[in-house]
Amino acid sequence: MRKSLVTASGLALAGLAVSVLIPLKPAFAGDQLTIIAGGGALQAAQRKALFEPFSKTSGIKITEDEYNYEVDKIRAMVETNTVSWDVVDINQSAAVRLCDAGILETLDWNKLGLDRAKFLGDGKYDCGVPSHVGAAVVAYDKDKLPNGPKTIADLFDLQKFPGKRGLYKDPYSNFEWALIADGVSKKDVYNVLKTPEGVERALRKLDTIKRDVIWWTSGAQPPQLLADGQVVMTSAWNGRIYDAVKNSGKHFEIMWDAQVPIMNFWAIPKSTPRRDEAYKFIAFAASAQSQAELTRYISYGSGNKNAVKLVDPAILPDLPTAPEHAAQAIDFDVVFWIEKGDQLRQRFTAWLAK
Repeated sequence: MRKSLVTASGLALAGLAVSVLIPLKPAFAGDQLTIIAGGGALQAAQRKALFEPFSKTSGIKITEDEYNYEVDKIRAMVETNTVSWDVVDINQSAAVRLCDAGILETLDWNKLGLDRAKFLGDGKYDCGVPSHVGAAVVAYDKDKLPNGPKTIADLFDLQKFPGKRGLYKDPYSNFEWALIADGVSKKDVYNVLKTPEGVERALRKLDTIKRDVIWWTSGAQPPQLLADGQVVMTSAWNGRIYDAVKNSGKHFEIMWDAQVPIMNFWAIPKSTPRRDEAYKFIAFAASAQSQAELTRYISYGSGNKNAVKLVDPAILPDLPTAPEHAAQAIDFDVVFWIEKGDQLRQRFTAWLAK
């Protein structure tokens, strides 16, 4: 699975609207499926666009649960042969790691009835089907900053935009943004970050705003930090900002420069007793129609390239996969973070403690 990974350049979606589903045989009483996702606005959207329509169509009852994208429980279930999660919404790096470790089912794309080439990264994934694309972005309140930030360098400009910043308490995205703000081109950012000197350069740039940072750890925090006026701008998951605008009437705005794409997958923990039902759900959820439907409820792009033709044109500008936003994205290197992530987090934690 590690050999073929989606990059930001793969976010330019194209293709005709085609979807092939596994035929749904009549469900028997007691047929059920446990699906685990990340909660919040995303899972609420998945419920409306995917879970409820699938149950109605198939007769298979869905039981939902939430997790914080931690992988230890999935690994423990498989290794102790006590799998109770049938389908998981999993992020890209975790999907790669667990696939390499034999914790996730190797998927049969023919059984799914899906064309691998119609998915981002040409669908060359052994253990997951691309479900949606979000992004780490910078957001601000238009009422308080009518002439808000335009580039990632503005995140670090305390003279032009005085006030607190909200940042994710992790080196992910912060290191990339620090280097780009310090003059590194987007295409070279990982080449620089692969060196010890590049890591120290990123930390020196973060030092310039460290005293003015409020660190967040949960996706619900950035919109609240903005709403409470605790920060003038913050990093955030784009879907959370969209939800605050659409459903809470906030006047928040996203600055898309140097967005960091976040790809998620539908995957099956190995040895689930409901493998056939899990296949049926993934085939349904990965169809162009279903993925386009998801965009009606949350501003995440689709993993299925064919879905773009089915997305409401009024919604498209809110998606990270919109051509004008995708052109500003970092060419995210998931393998880099898999290989270097633990080391960089140790260095980041030590820097925070100073």
